[in-house]
Amino acid sequence: MTSLSKIYVLPLLMSLFFTGCIRDVFANIDTSSPKKPLKIVSLAPHLTEWVYSLGLGDNLLAVSDYSDFPEAAKTLPRIADYQGADIAAIITLSPDLVLAWDGGNKPQDIQKLSALGLNVFKSRITDIRDIASELIRLGELTQTQKTANALSSQFIERLDELETQFAKPELDTVFYYSWTSPLMTIGPNAWANKLLNICGAQTLFYDSPVDYPQVSVKDVLSRQPKVLIAASKSSQEALAKFWQPHRQFLHAPIITVNPDVTSRFSLRLIDELKMMCNSINP
Repeated sequence: MTSLSKIYVLPLLMSLFFTGCIRDVFANIDTSSPKKPLKIVSLAPHLTEWVYSLGLGDNLLAVSDYSDFPEAAKTLPRIADYQGADIAAIITLSPDLVLAWDGGNKPQDIQKLSALGLNVFKSRITDIRDIASELIRLGELTQTQKTANALSSQFIERLDELETQFAKPELDTVFYYSWTSPLMTIGPNAWANKLLNICGAQTLFYDSPVDYPQVSVKDVLSRQPKVLIAASKSSQEALAKFWQPHRQFLHAPIITVNPDVTSRFSLRLIDELKMMCNSINP
């Protein structure tokens, strides 16, 4: 993982989040009859995916960095990154709706966009189920309620199935990490641990007072996880090479998950979650 990716992913996974509200947005957008297509700007990758999921990809004027799914999103202009939103560029585009991530985008950027009279939809995600409820909110705002309701219902149905299938009286402990230099993992309140809980598992460092602690290999060896989970795009060979010197003391298998999916609040998460659950519980 590149240093730029690290810079982006950590803020993406951390500090979940502040309260969002669409009351003011509804007050400024006429949802009674679509006279013309809404012009939309997205300030976060998961919001970009939501727009495409609702069939509104053609309405997107610009998106944030790391908006790489679906493929069409890669061709759109970039107006936000980990340093903040390009306010001037957004104003020039004159969008009808700006989609912001409350907790991921800078609060001052969101406030400035609202103060300038732009309609801002703030996405708030603190739990996996919030993906469905927030998508419904966006569907109501963009007159795609039918699609949003269907996608959300399917998402919750599949999530319920996974919870039922992998429910356990005692959670297995697994070591979840994104990179090895430094070796960092997750605490009990981190987003990824909520995913693990669906699979009947929890972070090896369930007693950590912080969400993303830095640990040592010795710490991992002493706790003996059931599985090593690498949220990484590195090859299996490269991942195995790091642990090879310690295999005399550590026999946990390595499984990989796509960090672009597990750290993103998109509908694709449910497929990656199912794969991870099956890998933890073969």
